[in-house]
Formats: sequence, structure tokens, C-alpha cells
Amino acid sequence: MNLDIHDSWKPYLDKEFKKEYFKNLMKFVTDEYNTNTCFPPEEAVFNAFNYCHFNDVKVVIIGQDPYHDYGQANGLCFSVADSVKHPPSLVNIFKEIEADLGIPYPKSGNLERLAKQGVLLLNATLTVRAHEAASHQKQGWETFTDSVIKTVSDKNENIIFLLWGGFAKKKVKLIDDKKHLVLTSGHPSPLSANRGYWFGNKHFSQVNQYLKDLGEKTLNW
Repeated sequence: MNLDIHDSWKPYLDKEFKKEYFKNLMKFVTDEYNTNTCFPPEEAVFNAFNYCHFNDVKVVIIGQDPYHDYGQANGLCFSVADSVKHPPSLVNIFKEIEADLGIPYPKSGNLERLAKQGVLLLNATLTVRAHEAASHQKQGWETFTDSVIKTVSDKNENIIFLLWGGFAKKKVKLIDDKKHLVLTSGHPSPLSANRGYWFGNKHFSQVNQYLKDLGEKTLNW
């Protein structure tokens, strides 16, 4: 596995790259990609970092696992390639944006445009075997991405962390909520959203209001 990660992150993550668990993780991932079909494509594994550089981070959204069907995962949580049908959670994200901000539902589910505006779209696990959800969990990715979340919290101020669902909410222990804004809600998956835990959270307008209050440029969701 080629460690293709933007230079802006390297001073903060170099220590992680040198740790034994990370070397073992890279060996595991390399073996998996060599012997199985895995997602996202190898060159897209670190896209969250390559589209959103360290000094540009304004918002962090935490997902769990990449999509595990053909052509879906592109290295950004909840995001899919331009022509791919929108998965149910992404549909509900776009519906909430539409209701919250009055922005028309978009044709493309590719969230690269958000990453380039400073949204770190971070899955806890960055790779997965085709059609086998959670197949690359507990191999070291979570240790790495927990370190990323803690580093972003420690080295910055006024970052907005969006924690959706029980899994993401557990990451609050890595975040200093005295110097950052933490917004929580149910997960956008249909199971949670249809029970009333997602729609109406107004996270997207809250993010923009917070950025505006800081004198920062708001996001074009």
C-alpha cells in the first residue's frame, strides 16, 4: 500500500506511520488488495487527507466503513462517484441540507467539493473487502483515525465536529469540547432517520452560523 497522503498532514502523523501497528496495518491492507477486490481504489484510500489539507480543516464528519459495492467508495465518508446512485444515508443527508438551507437536492453524490472547502470526511476504517461490511475493522485503522481526530482537536481551535450516530458519538472523548464545537444527532441511515433521530437537526445551518460568527467563509453545502 502506497502511503499517498498530502504533505500538510505528514508532520502531524509521521509518528503514527512509524509505529508497529501501522506497519502491520499497511502489510494487511497490501495483502488484501493483492488477493481480494477491495474498496476504495488503492489511489483513493487517503482521499480525505488529499482533498482537505491539514491547515484548511474547518469541519470533521466521521463515518464508519467505506461503501463495499462496486464503484461506490471514493475515500470520503458518505460520498460516492459522480454517476453512482446515492446510498440511503447520503439521500437523507441531502434531504436535511435541502430542508435546512433551501439548497436543491444535488445530482451528484460526490462530496469532493465539500472536502476542498475544509470538510474532513473521515471514515474510521479506510478500506473494506468487496461485499463484506466491516471486513477491515480491528486491523489498526481505528487506532490511526482516532489519532487523526485527536491531533485535529489538539492542534487547532474552533473546529466543528459532526458526530452522527452512536459510533461517531463515542469519538467525543478524543475532542476538546472547550475549544471546538461538537454537534451530535442520530445517524442519517433510514433506520435512525425514520425514527426521528436525524431530520431537523439543522447541523448545516449551525455550521455556517458558527463559521460566520468567527468571521470565516461559510460552506457551500
